[in-house]
Amino acid sequence: MTDRPATPLAPLRPRTIDWDDPEATRTFFALSTTNRVPPYAQVRRRLVEARHTGELESGTRIPPVRKLAAALGLAINTVAKAYKELEASGVIETKGRAGSYIRPKSQVETRALRMTRKYLASLAEIGIYGEEAEAILRRVLDEDSL
Repeated sequence: MTDRPATPLAPLRPRTIDWDDPEATRTFFALSTTNRVPPYAQVRRRLVEARHTGELESGTRIPPVRKLAAALGLAINTVAKAYKELEASGVIETKGRAGSYIRPKSQVETRALRMTRKYLASLAEIGIYGEEAEAILRRVLDEDSL
């Protein structure tokens, strides 16, 4: 078990990130090299979190795959995998050469997020946080083939 407290994602003010500044990009994503979570998943999580909190508003353009990979020192395929998963889950929309943009949250997604937070809070009450909670959710999803 992890002894980390659950930290709710509080709404933030929208940010304007200069994606042309590699340092600003690295600071925004703040990837961990000691984390067991793969880099593509860290990129994905950060964009999901920023969308959820309002840090990145609907319609905000995110950096192209190649530019983000270069700024973060990742392989292009690593960032492409994160973007592909984000697009499949409706977090971003890619408009060909025009780039990728944050999509608006739907009412269903907002409700699902609220329900998931309640579930995670109940796991926290019994001492299960973060990666351990994620592992439980993944196991259930794999078992139920959802």
